Amino acid sequence: MVASAPTAIDPCGDEDGSKRRQILDGARKVFMNLGFDGASMNEIARSAGVSKGTLYVYFADKSRLFEAIVEAEAIEQGRVTFNLDPARDAEITLREFGQAYIQLLCRPGGGSSIRTVMAIAERMPDVGSRYYVNVLERTIDRLADYLRAHVRPNDLAIDDCRLAAAQFMQMCQATLFLPFVFQAAPSPPAPRIAHVVDSATRMFLAAYRTPPV
Repeated sequence: MVASAPTAIDPCGDEDGSKRRQILDGARKVFMNLGFDGASMNEIARSAGVSKGTLYVYFADKSRLFEAIVEAEAIEQGRVTFNLDPARDAEITLREFGQAYIQLLCRPGGGSSIRTVMAIAERMPDVGSRYYVNVLERTIDRLADYLRAHVRPNDLAIDDCRLAAAQFMQMCQATLFLPFVFQAAPSPPAPRIAHVVDSATRMFLAAYRTPPV
């Protein structure tokens, strides 16, 4: 391995950017199939269709490469649009948000990234922390901001909107996420997601909707 190779290079042109994406795509497949420990730079180079020397020009080692994949996933998920317009009805918005959130969380291939991060978080805590903050916590914050806009008479009565947002997201995951992430079940079908999210929405509003006067 070339000890002086940079962590990663920023794309300074279309060719560099395309090559970097090619490497990340190939590496993602290897990490998903073999896990972090089973992946090797040789296998990653083969999957990406580049030489091992080219791989080291862009990434110093597989830890830096995996971190780049985590960062790319954070950017990708950050682009997902949840319609959290404060003017929208809370019940409709929660149902739509919940379904979109579970479809994102349980999309084919999505669980592999989470499983891999979970497997290495103990010995690479910075990677685990960044994944949580940039991918998972960001969504909690977005929903919490929406809920704060609805804390008013004749709408929602919530003391801790961030806690409430996390609670709703956890309820939406019930019976769906854990079987998926542990490979006990495939990605859940849309009707099943809708059923679970509808139940979560009714439970959430039963707890937090302002009682009638």
